[in-house]
Amino acid sequence: MDPRISGFDYRRVTVADGVTLNTAVGGSGSPIVLLHGFPQTHLMWRHVAADLAADHTVICPDLRGYGASDKPADTDGTAYAKRTMAADVVALARELGHDRFALAGHDRGALVTVRAGLDHPGAVTHLASLDVLPTLDMWDVLHGTSAAVGFHLYLMAQPPGLPERLIGASPDAFFGHFLDVWAGDPEAIPADVRAAYLRASREAVVSIVADYRASAGIDVEHDRADHAAGNRLRMPVTVLQQDWGAALGFDAAARWRAWAPDLVHVPVSYGHFMAEEAPAEVVKALRALLDR
Repeated sequence: MDPRISGFDYRRVTVADGVTLNTAVGGSGSPIVLLHGFPQTHLMWRHVAADLAADHTVICPDLRGYGASDKPADTDGTAYAKRTMAADVVALARELGHDRFALAGHDRGALVTVRAGLDHPGAVTHLASLDVLPTLDMWDVLHGTSAAVGFHLYLMAQPPGLPERLIGASPDAFFGHFLDVWAGDPEAIPADVRAAYLRASREAVVSIVADYRASAGIDVEHDRADHAAGNRLRMPVTVLQQDWGAALGFDAAARWRAWAPDLVHVPVSYGHFMAEEAPAEVVKALRALLDR
């Protein structure tokens, strides 16, 4: 059996027609939903969630297409749009009795978090993003040889067929590569958790690729429409981010401020998997956000 978040209850929650999310719930108090990144599951929040559960209801789902959650086929290019995945999150919170909640996301989960904040401002009270840029900006800053750091984005943007075959031929090597090169402290992901991440990813190649493919298509369309309409994140926003801007030549805080007027942007020195590498610092930042 895969590791679990100690002290949390696990349940399957229906969020859409034919889609249920594997969800860990713990604590009591004002609710906060934590969304994981790639190539991980809800387990990445295990330290942060346990701390926040002292005075909050903490909800940690596996996103659709990941972990033990359902993985619907993407028949029309919308099944893994961040708009669809954000609607899952709002439905999940509502099914658990919360019409309003704070929301924090890491990596892919942060893209879902941003879309939820734009589409459902009445539901999301506070918003935190860990180590990404909004989708539109992400593509805009990748150019020239520096874009090689995001090779996986381009691979999984290709039409259905080739990416799935290539990744499926050696999934542990592919997903394990990111666990290795993105970690500032490899010891922060112990062997049993790493094995759980690899097993979950190995079993979700098609849906993970569909999630990334959406970010090269329909997600960009949605972001462009919001940008043109002047739609912004209305709630307090905190961003924790490695200083990718220094390496790739952009101002990360300025990029975020264009989307989030009420912004606290914190450059960090720990690795990409910050909820596991520096959980105390992440908890501190989230508690400060919730107090705004």
